[in-house]
Amino acid sequence: MSEVLLEVKNLKKYFQIGKKQTLKAVDGVSFQIRKGETLGLVGESGCGKSTLGRTIMRLYHPTAGQVLYNGKRISGHLSKEENRECCRKMQMIFQDPYMSLDPRMKVVDIVAEGLDSQNAAMSREERESRVVKLLEMVGLQREHAGRFPHEFSGGQRQRIGIARALAIRPEFVVADEPISALDVSIQAQVVNLLRKLQDELGLTYLFIAHDISMVKYISNRIGVMYLGSLVELTSSQAMFDRALHPYTQALLSAIPLPDPKTERKRSRIVLEGTVPSPVNIPEGCKFCSRCRYAEDVCRRITPGFHQVEEGHWVACHRYAER
Repeated sequence: MSEVLLEVKNLKKYFQIGKKQTLKAVDGVSFQIRKGETLGLVGESGCGKSTLGRTIMRLYHPTAGQVLYNGKRISGHLSKEENRECCRKMQMIFQDPYMSLDPRMKVVDIVAEGLDSQNAAMSREERESRVVKLLEMVGLQREHAGRFPHEFSGGQRQRIGIARALAIRPEFVVADEPISALDVSIQAQVVNLLRKLQDELGLTYLFIAHDISMVKYISNRIGVMYLGSLVELTSSQAMFDRALHPYTQALLSAIPLPDPKTERKRSRIVLEGTVPSPVNIPEGCKFCSRCRYAEDVCRRITPGFHQVEEGHWVACHRYAER
């Protein structure tokens, strides 16, 4: 087993709404990511996936909890030098390739932003040479360096975003739904590119997405979030073979099967009701209002996040029955 690169301990991120209401976007999340692996994170819109990624990246200050990188705390206040080193080792690929690139800047300057911010001692020729190598690494060409973002397709823009994230040779990358704004055919290209770069550069990923089947393709392990909390975490294969949480089972049942006969015969799990408000979270299990297995204990007591077998964690009172 490789050593732990990133560890999240009971991380919380709350937003104050008005004077009396608090939105619990991330509510006590804990997990580890080992060097060289990809942890996929899935869940419905609004469950806190992106907020979690941004809090890890220090774009948001955590309300409580810790983020450790190589055993060193990086959440909370850091010195200027510590913050600079943290930025060098950790980078982010953003969701929207149209909004994340400055339309007034040429590609060469967009990709070189990290180099400039780190005050890399290099000449203009070295800077441009480094940018060209990065563009070629992500499947673009030398002549693209002098163009503006509006001259590219969505898939090409996302490749520019990937090149920008890799400019200062990070170890850890948070990919915040990098394929959700792209066509299906382009999604596969981008995911294959991320896998190729991981093999070549030894990267570690936190891959956030809606499409659980695509997450399975790229991830070693998968975590499922619901209403700000992790409800299940295990290896990709175990998630598909023996999911224990009823929410995870519902997500998996929504994936269409390639065999039409099997698809027509199988029954899907249809969740009733709506997701409770993160401003007014019910007592007990957060999922109990939509769970067909819910009992009185589920409505009264919040289930802990327990390891039920090697590497398989679940937050459910009745997991053993399934």
